[in-house]
Amino acid sequence: MRRFIGYLLLLAPLACPLLHAQAAAVQSQTERAGALERAGKYSEAEAAWLDVLAAAPNDAAANAHLGLVYALEGKYSEAVPAYRKALELRPGLPGLAMDLGLALFKEDHLAEAIAPLKQAETEDPKDARAKLLLGMCYYGAGQYGSAVPYLRAGVDQAPKNLDLRLALAQSCLWASEYTCALEEYRVILQQDPNSAEADMIAGQALDAKGDTPGAITQFRAAEKAAPNTPEVHFGLGYLLWKQGQFAEAEQEFKAELNLEPNHPLALTYLGDIAIKNNDWAGARAELQRTMAQPNASREAVLDMGIVDAQEQHYPEAEAEFKRAIAMDPANPDAHWRLARLLQTMGDKSEASAELAKVRQLHESKDQRLVQQMSHQPASSQP
Repeated sequence: MRRFIGYLLLLAPLACPLLHAQAAAVQSQTERAGALERAGKYSEAEAAWLDVLAAAPNDAAANAHLGLVYALEGKYSEAVPAYRKALELRPGLPGLAMDLGLALFKEDHLAEAIAPLKQAETEDPKDARAKLLLGMCYYGAGQYGSAVPYLRAGVDQAPKNLDLRLALAQSCLWASEYTCALEEYRVILQQDPNSAEADMIAGQALDAKGDTPGAITQFRAAEKAAPNTPEVHFGLGYLLWKQGQFAEAEQEFKAELNLEPNHPLALTYLGDIAIKNNDWAGARAELQRTMAQPNASREAVLDMGIVDAQEQHYPEAEAEFKRAIAMDPANPDAHWRLARLLQTMGDKSEASAELAKVRQLHESKDQRLVQQMSHQPASSQP
């Protein structure tokens, strides 16, 4: 053992110069990589930082610089793991959380970007970039209530940015902050009197507040300003349908289909109007078109059940009513339709059970236009 220890002691003087030489080589590679990066020679800098990391894989700064070079080259998917590695090695490295959040934002990984951007906000509460990116990430991830304060801060910094103000107005609308949505609409209108998008937001907010006639006025203004805007005809048609103005609503739904031939809800409500007109063949034709699409709406399923029941396709109607109930158990209309069908089929016991459920349920209040507009992500719906 003594001879072995002595042997190691003899080797030690030889090892020290070798380690110093390796460290010097890494330092030289690091300086070269940094110089290439500062010179804007990003592809060469990328290769140089990879050389540094081959020798020192746990160098947090080198990982951070490699991530930055990737980002500067537009290679955000490659920048993300490099930034994550750097953060793992040195969680408090200044600016790194912001860089990671921005790379995730650029990759459209909005929900993932929120955590590092929140860290960046904590590190520098005055950083307006982090707040604006957080607002857009919350907005894109469908977390509209969380988006509102950040987007409002962004609008305060850039009050003439209409795109940002529209995002704020939409977030207010989808977070059920209708007064906020209307306030933003009025500001937008001062800057752009012909903003169809703002008119539509205001219309949805007014309808949600119970002013459907006022909402119709707003949608007519939007339609006049930009008749080819997606959803404008559907929105107006739905409001007219709610008011029982079926003939005019029908024309609006058809106008929407001229823009989007397979608009599922326009087809659904055309089918519903056909039912109201006792045009069963016409209703089936419209509803079959929407039922053929993925994720058919509850309204389409219910109306197809009504058509099947009318035409005495009882098993099909029963299945459709039960499917509509599964899609929204708290809405009494499908329970009532199923109860009537079961009575017709002679199943008195189950029919009574369904009628009891109808009595327990309040009339559905899910009649707001904001919950019908197909461009609104499902996650925004209350």
